[in-house]
Amino acid sequence: QVQLVESGGGLVQPGGSLRLSCAASGSIFSIYNMGWYRQAPGKTRELVAIITSSGSTNYADSVKGRFTISRANAKNTVYLQMNSLKPEDTAAYYCNAVIVVTGGVGGMNYWGKGTLVTVSS
Repeated sequence: QVQLVESGGGLVQPGGSLRLSCAASGSIFSIYNMGWYRQAPGKTRELVAIITSSGSTNYADSVKGRFTISRANAKNTVYLQMNSLKPEDTAAYYCNAVIVVTGGVGGMNYWGKGTLVTVSS
């Protein structure tokens, strides 16, 4: 069994910052890509940022220069530092990881349950 648990969401004023964390736990052999997605009310889920096991990153154009994704491999944890937040960043943020479980073959896609980020004055 593998679980992804997000934390760090909340209410912040425009221009403010938040840091999201997502810790993976369970029978983990290795973790490939880790990433953050978000889904605003009435919209489809979209990629925010992704980081490979070697540290290469990719960002949605809408967050480039404002958000930074990082990971601590020893802790099976991925972070999303969000600066200069805008009202349009309001969404549920979901952690995603491709994980090889102990004794398993190949990576499987896992999702967290999400953490809500609200940007409002």
